[in-house]
Amino acid sequence: MRKKIAAILTGVFLFVISMTAVSQAQTAIHSGLNAKQQGMVTIAAFTARGDLERLKIALNEGLDVGLTVNEIKEILVQMYAYCGFPRSLNGITTFMNVLEERKAKGIRDEPGREASPLPAGKSSVKLGTEIQTSLVGVPVSGPVYAFAPAIDEFLKGHLFGDIFGRDILDFQSREIATIAALASMNGVNNQLRSHFNVGLNVGLTEAQLKSLISVLEARVGKQEADNAQEVLRAVLNNR
Repeated sequence: MRKKIAAILTGVFLFVISMTAVSQAQTAIHSGLNAKQQGMVTIAAFTARGDLERLKIALNEGLDVGLTVNEIKEILVQMYAYCGFPRSLNGITTFMNVLEERKAKGIRDEPGREASPLPAGKSSVKLGTEIQTSLVGVPVSGPVYAFAPAIDEFLKGHLFGDIFGRDILDFQSREIATIAALASMNGVNNQLRSHFNVGLNVGLTEAQLKSLISVLEARVGKQEADNAQEVLRAVLNNR
């Protein structure tokens, strides 16, 4: 009798453990990136890599899950600040071709809203300085910016003022795109580390960032995902 009771209790215990594991797995899935955010990851990654064939697939997928035309255009424009004008322009051209092909098939994609005007009476540098400080958490300075003040002005005025100041994408979306692009490039771990921190500052969760890396592993490459995982681990250990 005792053996039967012990066996029953063991079975119940194992069932509870199993259900807990299932529940935790489901929580991780649901707390990760949603379909639109996953679309941002692949669009940014393939633009940064210059992989136009896979970018074409990602653009179609992004539109299919509900990203608007203007949201995707905004991602592609932002990419020039991280991977250069040539790849950004190639991405935009690819997107134009995708839209033409979809239009020929009778697919009507949602244009989405336009960006609101930037604040009147405030320079791009002032606006960008405020945005950069809020994203990073402290005013940004350093020997690189003292050595080359022009790059500091361009970062504050153009990247954070003119680009991040546009409200078509929120800061979380912009960081998802930026992290995905940097993780897909070689030799930019310092910048990747910084943007993992910014992503956490703007409310992206650890689960969402790990979900982003999972998308990279599945769609971009294991090497890129493993590197991003190591950088994220270091960031989390230092916060």
